[in-house]
Amino acid sequence: MILVFLGSFRATVAVFFSIPLSALTAFILLHMGGSSINAMVLGGLALAFSRLIDNSVVVLENIYRHLELGEDPVVAAEKGGQEVALPVLASTLTTIVVFFPVTLLYGVSKFLFSALALAVVLSLLASYSVAMSVVPLFCAHFIKGHPGGHSHAASRGDQPPRRRGPLERFNDWFNPQFERFLNFYDRVISVVLKRPVSVLFILSLVIVVSLFIYPLLDFAFFPRTDPGQFMMNVKLPSGTRIGITEGEVAKVEDLVRSEVLPEDLGMIVSNIGSTPDFSAIYTSNSGMHTATVQVSLKEDHKIGSYEYMARVRKRVTEEMPELRAYFQSGGLVDAVLSLGMPAPIDVQVSGSNLADSFRTAMQLSSQIRKFPGVGDIYIPQDLDYPALQLDIDRTRAAELGLTQKEVVGNVITALTSNTMIAPSFWIDPHTGNDYMLTVQYPETQIKTFGDLRAIPIRGVGITDSTRLDAVSNIQRIKSPTEVDHYKLRRVIDIYVQPLGEDLNRIAKNILDLDARTEKPAGVTVKLQGLVEGMRQSFQQFGVGLLLSVVLLYLILVAQFRSFLDPLLILTAVPPGLTGALLILYLTGTSMNVMSLMGLMILIGMTVSDSILIVEFTRHLREDGMSVRQAVVTAARVRLRPVLMTSLATIIGLLPMALKLGAGSESYAPLARAVLGGMSVSLMMTVIMVPAAYYVAYRKADSRRAPIEVN
Repeated sequence: MILVFLGSFRATVAVFFSIPLSALTAFILLHMGGSSINAMVLGGLALAFSRLIDNSVVVLENIYRHLELGEDPVVAAEKGGQEVALPVLASTLTTIVVFFPVTLLYGVSKFLFSALALAVVLSLLASYSVAMSVVPLFCAHFIKGHPGGHSHAASRGDQPPRRRGPLERFNDWFNPQFERFLNFYDRVISVVLKRPVSVLFILSLVIVVSLFIYPLLDFAFFPRTDPGQFMMNVKLPSGTRIGITEGEVAKVEDLVRSEVLPEDLGMIVSNIGSTPDFSAIYTSNSGMHTATVQVSLKEDHKIGSYEYMARVRKRVTEEMPELRAYFQSGGLVDAVLSLGMPAPIDVQVSGSNLADSFRTAMQLSSQIRKFPGVGDIYIPQDLDYPALQLDIDRTRAAELGLTQKEVVGNVITALTSNTMIAPSFWIDPHTGNDYMLTVQYPETQIKTFGDLRAIPIRGVGITDSTRLDAVSNIQRIKSPTEVDHYKLRRVIDIYVQPLGEDLNRIAKNILDLDARTEKPAGVTVKLQGLVEGMRQSFQQFGVGLLLSVVLLYLILVAQFRSFLDPLLILTAVPPGLTGALLILYLTGTSMNVMSLMGLMILIGMTVSDSILIVEFTRHLREDGMSVRQAVVTAARVRLRPVLMTSLATIIGLLPMALKLGAGSESYAPLARAVLGGMSVSLMMTVIMVPAAYYVAYRKADSRRAPIEVN
């Protein structure tokens, strides 16, 4: 692109020479600051890639403009650099300042974007230094004249004629075509300046109408990435024997093998039931009727994890209706973003009465299941698990010389042979080694309810044992499989897994359902999980966007020493937002923290083009040109650098926007937001900014006679 517009291989070398130099400087500064080079830093440099080109391109294009006028390369390099020093500095600062609100973020969002923002800021500062020093120096010593014009040596005939290369021949063809395009643009600007208010009104109306796209977008916390695995929580009716559960899980595994391609399937790991020891901490199972099936895909799998999840979910629903299955990705990214919560939307029903909370949760889950976009509903807790209640007769036990602790210890030892009840140590007198002595019951000792009642109870103060039923009353009850707490309150969880990325609509429907549902006294409903982090992050980014615009305006006021010109420059921001919303809607991309970050970056990028036009218009007016002539001339002269910088950004972001490469799903929403915003901003800015500037300053033409310029 740069080679086409500038028509010089040496100029292209100068531009791309500035990129590694700026990146190397940024790496050195990051290393000196103690920052590691990670994926976010590299992503920040990739985003800054186009802006590194922009600064050098603007300087080069202005130097070439002076070369076209026949000036000496050294003089052209000096004047060209000085003339664009202010707009290049302003565009660099405006891009940098939009990253300041990142410092206001907290939690996961701050860790996600701090390294990215730091990499962009440092690389842009390095790029500005290189563009204003190395690029003019390169032009002064290595570029002798503009390919489309004539240098002094050539005009004097000091150089013999030589054969023109393919690049020069292409440039001879391209320059007339671009000149015709400039003439067409001149005619468009002339028509616009005849009815500037009407043009601004129509374009503003288009921008306002585009805002109605915003409610139509899906909202997610983070773009969905393929974790290369998925996990199922499987539940059968309470009280199901573990043998039956094992058989059902085997059917699920066979179903997975029939759906997942053999060349994609890595392994299947199933965890069935739970044990009463410490290993229960590491499983989400709560009883013999529950299981966890984890499916791992190979690294080069052809079909994505979420597609396989949808296929397996459909088969399980159709062929195994007796199961309650909950599917989740099980990826590390989702686990970090949700802060350990097992579901993107966790509806927590809490109250002092667990039965009331459970009934409310069941009532809500039956309604949530009907909402569009909901994939799975899962309540991990059960209150009807078969259990035995042991009621110790303390009076009778005391008469026999037993305590409640001794009775319970005997029962636990008989059922599980737990070594932590009453550990006994024996020290070897020869070696001094300690040994723990444990008496273990045979696993098949307790087979029936009668065997349980006949467990012998022994104590420290008695010589003969007694039966368990002599000191206690045993009855069958229904008990909770697990009792979960959140901030000391007992909760019943409703795990909600959406079919797609959209969380906002489902969360809004749940809140509306909660508002119209009558709940028992003391029962409250609250949303937790990924959706809570999403809402907090969106609020922070909303404040950040407003703060970015305010900071941009203040920076521009200081640079241009005017309160009006910065407002004219900021007219490029609304078209950029319009383009971002439009491309997100057309590509089916959700509004998430990455696309919001793209909007923040877009604000800084879009004003760069309008800075070039407004600053040069001011310069021409200071030279005595009328407002209309200054606007037309500035728009024509600055169209080439505006096209180069904008198209360089758009082309540079295309691979990221098209999800080309590993891990590109994370950056695709950001790239699409910037790409769409820059595309629409490019088309509308070259029309809106000249029209707005003319409307703001056209009265100045009536106060002085216009100066005709040949």
